[in-house]
Amino acid sequence: MVDPQLLEILCCPETKQDVALAPAALIEDLNRQVLAGTLRNRTGGPVRETLDAGLLRADGKVLYPIRDDIPVMLIDEAIPL
Repeated sequence: MVDPQLLEILCCPETKQDVALAPAALIEDLNRQVLAGTLRNRTGGPVRETLDAGLLRADGKVLYPIRDDIPVMLIDEAIPL
């Protein structure tokens, strides 16, 4: 799991909005889309790996994936919701 102190200082690299751990139900739904081959990242490329977790932007429009307990805070890797 991501260190709680790290979560306190992380923000969206694009808008600087706060991020928080995404609900498990959202991650499960997105992983179903990954397995179906329908989930796309910000650039339109397919998301090929299932998500361990994710950081949800405060406005709820973008999710940054967490893989191997490491937040992937790259704008191009963000998943539009």
